[in-house]
Amino acid sequence: MPKLPLPPLPPAFRPRPTRPGQGNGQVSPLDAAAEAGISAVDWIDERTSLSGAGRWLMFRKVPKGTNWFYTLGSATLFAFLNQAVTGVFLAMYYDPSPTRAYESARYITNEAFLGEFVRGMHKWGSTVMVILIFLHMGRVFFFGAYKYPRELNWVIGVTLLILTFVMALTGYLLPFDQRSFWATVVANNITASGPLVGPYLGDFLRAGPEFGATTLSRFYAIHMLLLPGAIFALIGAHLYLVTKLGTTAPPWLRAEVDNDLVEERA
Repeated sequence: MPKLPLPPLPPAFRPRPTRPGQGNGQVSPLDAAAEAGISAVDWIDERTSLSGAGRWLMFRKVPKGTNWFYTLGSATLFAFLNQAVTGVFLAMYYDPSPTRAYESARYITNEAFLGEFVRGMHKWGSTVMVILIFLHMGRVFFFGAYKYPRELNWVIGVTLLILTFVMALTGYLLPFDQRSFWATVVANNITASGPLVGPYLGDFLRAGPEFGATTLSRFYAIHMLLLPGAIFALIGAHLYLVTKLGTTAPPWLRAEVDNDLVEERA
């Protein structure tokens, strides 16, 4: 029985003609694979126009004097991504119930494959993230990057700082041992002692008037669902404004004066 011919490839997936003098008309498998990848990327870009957004995000003017202090924001973002990735793996084994939480944390540390390593990265990554976000905001403050027209970006950064603290507080209870339990009780009592909204916020975090079985579930839901979504959205808005408005030059640099313009003004 004769074989049916293969269906024709779309023009976007057809190999491009080789350049004159390249390979003597023969295409190696590596070149064919590279050409197929380029064609696939071009096919996706033709339908999504992501290359324009990529050029707008990556290729922009950077002020003179930019130094390593400007990488603190990117370092904080990397620390958050580390928390997100390791948190997903920890959630695969963690059981947010008062009777199983401690045992599941012990299983992750002592028996799960690379569990101690992943939990250590998550535990110390939270400390690193808090330190980095403080350094980043200190750099923004002392460099005057919170002034016009970047006030909204400063407000978003302060909100991200508060959410980072809440993230650390809600995650501290999850091992549900004696230290984390009583430390969270103290922190919640301090929160509940605040004026006006303090008592309501304390009841919300406890999921009731006292610490109970639902408190751990409330902290877990806030830590795993509510806060990561809010932080992701605010980081997206933060990066958009940074790209749109640009970064500020260090305060010790001054704009160069054009002598020709000074003479014309005179």
